Amino acid sequence: MDYSWIPNAISIMRIVLILPILLLFVRDEFGWALALFSIAGLSDGIDGYVAKKYGWETRLGAFLDPAGDKLLVAWSFGTLAFLGHIPVWLAVIVILRDVVIVAGSFMYHYLVRRLEGDPTFISKLNTGLEFAFLIFVMSRAGFGWWDDITITIVGAAVLVTVVISGYDYVSSWIRSARIEA
Repeated sequence: MDYSWIPNAISIMRIVLILPILLLFVRDEFGWALALFSIAGLSDGIDGYVAKKYGWETRLGAFLDPAGDKLLVAWSFGTLAFLGHIPVWLAVIVILRDVVIVAGSFMYHYLVRRLEGDPTFISKLNTGLEFAFLIFVMSRAGFGWWDDITITIVGAAVLVTVVISGYDYVSSWIRSARIEA
């Protein structure tokens, strides 16, 4: 039996979980939101691991996995900023980076050459810090865990890695496009 659909199904599940998570934010049910968000976060590692381990990597999966991450992070940051749990400026910067990366990757793919490649270490670190920051914020909102300084430090780390990883993507596309020209 062919199980190669499993990684894509996991990515789709992560995308489907976004709406219930956002609704739980709005209803101020951060305990349940944290539980669903944690499942979504864990699914990010599981789908990639399973796809690589069993050779089930697909072009669709290469799109769904990062799309699921970006949608979950962007909507979570945006909603939590709207509700006053995180600074609006930080949400704007995080979302803007993702918009630049998505738009830049499409432009590179269609104007220069087919885009292939894995995320860089700094990008993976950034995603991990964004997930951690969101978990800290939800834990604070739901249970009063984490003090201001801890959340500020993790938020600062998110800001630094957002800027560095965004610059890294754009500069690598520009270098590569010059070589192709």
